[in-house]
Amino acid sequence: MFTISVEQQQYKTYILSDESAGSQIEVVPERGGIITRWRMQDREIFYLDTERFTHPELSVRGGNPILFPICGNLPDNLYTHNGQRYTLKQHGFARDLPWEVTEQKTQGKASLTLVLKSNEQTQAVYPFEWRLLFTYELQGNTLVIRQEYENLSSVPMPFSAGFHPYFLTGGDKSQLEFEIPSGQYQDQTTKEINSFDGGFDFNRDEIDVAFGDLTSQCAAVIDRSRQLKLTLDYDRIYSRLVFWTFKGKDFYCLEPWTAPRNAINTGENLTVLAPKASCTASVRLTANIL
Repeated sequence: MFTISVEQQQYKTYILSDESAGSQIEVVPERGGIITRWRMQDREIFYLDTERFTHPELSVRGGNPILFPICGNLPDNLYTHNGQRYTLKQHGFARDLPWEVTEQKTQGKASLTLVLKSNEQTQAVYPFEWRLLFTYELQGNTLVIRQEYENLSSVPMPFSAGFHPYFLTGGDKSQLEFEIPSGQYQDQTTKEINSFDGGFDFNRDEIDVAFGDLTSQCAAVIDRSRQLKLTLDYDRIYSRLVFWTFKGKDFYCLEPWTAPRNAINTGENLTVLAPKASCTASVRLTANIL
């Protein structure tokens, strides 16, 4: 049985449930359209800094923030388009703006569709007219995020997009096992290229690396301390997987990005939508208890 309920917490929160599977997600449209929680048989899948979440002026650290129209940061937060300079902060603005719920369904799955549209505020920093339609689908132990990106402008629209999921760990990250379809990564801080043997040095204060040259559309992480396997499936438009974590924090992030940092300046793997055109993409997350 699939249900959708609404609770007025700090923000209006939509709770999608698959009661027979014991799975549930919580979505907060007005706080960047974010999924804040995902539970599977009473296990929390996502990490959420609940104290930080109460402060609307701070970015959310937890759940599954949406990245658009850039992934990562830009040098001095600047980019140039048609000879004009614009300022965009890290990961863009979609994660900070209120989204609107347009559709709810409970037939065969629990699904919630949200929309975000360009406005004067966004056009000041990103001079295009656009619309995003995201549908969250919960069924069993699987969460699917279907996306549609529409260019409503009369000119081509460059962008990159992605997600920044925070996965809860059992505290001992040495119990994590990685199946990432790439043999090397770039350190986002030093820009060095390193070979990947399936593990990380979790004694480092921060790990921030990007995997390119992906050989498949699937990655997985097994957390032996939680007896949990997470599988991430993503469409071909996603050219990067970013892994990020902090020492002493009970989370890791494995983020599908369509393009690397600064792509809006360099053009690398950048998506450019023709006028009045649209494109679709999907990301699937599956949680298996071992």
